[in-house]
Amino acid sequence: MDQNNGGILGKINTPTTTVASGVWSLDSQFEAQSSSIWPLAFPQTTFTNACRFNDDNSDYLDKSSYSTPTSTKQFTWSCWFKLGEVGARGRFFDFWKGGGSGFSYGNGLFFTTGHELGIGSGDDSNGRIITNRKFRDPSAWYHVVAVYDSPNSTAGDRLRLYVNGERETSFSASVNATQNWDYQAFTSNHGGIGTYYDKSTSSEFFDGYMTEVIFIDGQALDQTSFGTTNPITGVWEPIAYAGTYGNNGFRLDFANSSALGTDVSGNSNTFTANNLNSTDQSTDTCSNNFITLSPIDAPTNSSGSAGTLPTLSNGNLSTVNTNSAFREARSSVYLTTGKWYWEYKMSRVGNTIQVGVFANSYSSGSGERRMYQNNGYKYISSSSSYGATFTTNDIIGVALNLDDGEITFYKNGASQGVAATDLVSGMDDTGWTPSQSTYDADSELNFGSPPYSISSGNADANGHGNFEYAVPSGYFAICTKNLAEYG
Repeated sequence: MDQNNGGILGKINTPTTTVASGVWSLDSQFEAQSSSIWPLAFPQTTFTNACRFNDDNSDYLDKSSYSTPTSTKQFTWSCWFKLGEVGARGRFFDFWKGGGSGFSYGNGLFFTTGHELGIGSGDDSNGRIITNRKFRDPSAWYHVVAVYDSPNSTAGDRLRLYVNGERETSFSASVNATQNWDYQAFTSNHGGIGTYYDKSTSSEFFDGYMTEVIFIDGQALDQTSFGTTNPITGVWEPIAYAGTYGNNGFRLDFANSSALGTDVSGNSNTFTANNLNSTDQSTDTCSNNFITLSPIDAPTNSSGSAGTLPTLSNGNLSTVNTNSAFREARSSVYLTTGKWYWEYKMSRVGNTIQVGVFANSYSSGSGERRMYQNNGYKYISSSSSYGATFTTNDIIGVALNLDDGEITFYKNGASQGVAATDLVSGMDDTGWTPSQSTYDADSELNFGSPPYSISSGNADANGHGNFEYAVPSGYFAICTKNLAEYG
């Protein structure tokens, strides 16, 4: 029997939205399930858009007017997030409860400078918990559910945190909330998302991505209202929330790029976007995770010490280096197989910029790299003439073919020819990573969810990514859906 005919030995089979064609072999069925293209029995939900918050720009969402709350004693917050800056204090949401009987401090869900997760009052006066666990992975999407339940007769259950389906139980700080205390989140006292309550002087803006932000006014729900464990992969995945929201509840899906604070719960509790614009809408979500540069993995220098990164922002997609010295950055994933495409936009070329890939074993100035420099040279083992020069506002595309060991660079959509053919035999067993090296130069990276405006718009053959120029045939954006299929 031909292995490609869709029969019992077949490996080319096409699932639809409800059924799978032919008779599937076990390995092809597992591959389809792992790639999220198999019609699973449990309720899968896909989130299409996220909001990219940049603390350097003081990005946040704000609402100053609310209805009478359903309850001031119970609420539930749920969202999925991906970190940008690691190690900085930041707020998911915050508010100020003023008045003689209330706090004069911020209250809400936050990260500490040590990147523990906490919820509660700013001065510990009426309940706060902070995890011992630290959250430091800038490549992963997390799901957090924060619950306030002051009527609860069990003091330790009045503040609860769930991360990726598991309740947090180990805390560096733990003060029980007073029973029946009025917390008053998102009431008349200005609730903000991505910011500290004192927005004019805040140094605690959230940095990273959020998607499917839900606030439930008047109910203390647990994590199972928003997610479930995939029985095939064992991974915590989102499900559609099916309940009610209460008077001041809301759901933000970030589908409206011109009004990112739009409430789609039916309550019309829409937030005003501050310093956010359409380019802050991202397709990088927990449903399809795109790679970024790593803010914690600087290539080591020639002496073996940690190197120095350029300044990263915009969800670790923008780099700035005003120094008269090289600063290098690489992505959060290493590639060993497959054909991949991404783009760099030159924000400013003051002196030198090199783009391409580093081997995992690369150290600053030493090791395997396959790069294209703005003077038109390529860097393999040494520099040699290659293609056209490039400068500010030019877009350089990279087509990395690890099946055949080739790398090709493009300037503004025009191929500069194959730059190297030795990426299979020359690489170590942990592969290659998209990288850059800058000397008084800035850039913006587009792995498929760009931090800048795209004038044309081109996706890969699977419909993933948004690129300025056409993706070469057979190449794909570097995201989890494509990696599961081709990586």
